[in-house]
Amino acid sequence: MKEKIQKIKGYYFITDSSLTRRGIFEDVKLALSCGVSVFQYREKNKSSFQMHTEAVKLKKLCRNVLFLINDRIDIALSSGADGVHLGQDDMPLKIARKILKKKIIGVTVHNVKEAIEAEKNGADYLGLSPIFQTSTKKDAGKPCGVEMIKKVKGSVRIPVVAIGGITPENAPQVVDAGADALCAISAVLCAEEPRNAIKRLQQIFEKKKNP
Repeated sequence: MKEKIQKIKGYYFITDSSLTRRGIFEDVKLALSCGVSVFQYREKNKSSFQMHTEAVKLKKLCRNVLFLINDRIDIALSSGADGVHLGQDDMPLKIARKILKKKIIGVTVHNVKEAIEAEKNGADYLGLSPIFQTSTKKDAGKPCGVEMIKKVKGSVRIPVVAIGGITPENAPQVVDAGADALCAISAVLCAEEPRNAIKRLQQIFEKKKNP
C-alpha cells in the first residue's frame, strides 16, 4: 500500500472521453511514455458494461503504475483497479473502506474541514478542488485558490493532489504551495502537443526538487 501511494506525485492523469482528440487509450499510452505514475479513469456518460470493458483494457496498460477508478467501486473491483477516487456526494468513505479493504481510496475535498475528516475516516490521499476556475467539471464549485493548498497541507499527513483550472502557466504556484501532485485535464488533452504539456508540468516538479 505505502509503495503504491508513493506513486502519487508529479503529474496525475485523468481520462476524459468528452475532451480527448485521440481516444482515451492513446491518451493513456502517451502519458505512460512520459513516465506518469498515477492514472484515473473517469467516465460519466457510458453504461456499466462499457465502463467495465474500458477499465479492464486500461488496467492492462497500467500494469506498473497506479490505476484508479472515479466514483465507481463496482468497476474498480471488477476491473482489478488499485482503488477509487470518491467525491463528497459518493458512497460514504467508511462504507467504501469496508468494501474495498486495503485498496487505495482518494477523496475530493474543498477545504480544511473536509480534508481532516477524510483523513480521519481512512482516505489514502486527497484531491483538493477546484484550485482555479474550471470548465471541465460543471459542478466543481468556486475556486479555493493556492492558499488552500498550504492550509490543507498543514492540516493532514496524506498526499494532496491539486485539480481544477491548472495549466503549465499557473502550475508553479500550485507546486510552490506544496501540492504533492496536480492534474491538468484540458491543458493536456486539448493541447496541440499533449506530450509537451505533460513534460512541462513534470519539469515544474523537478525544478522544485532540484532548484
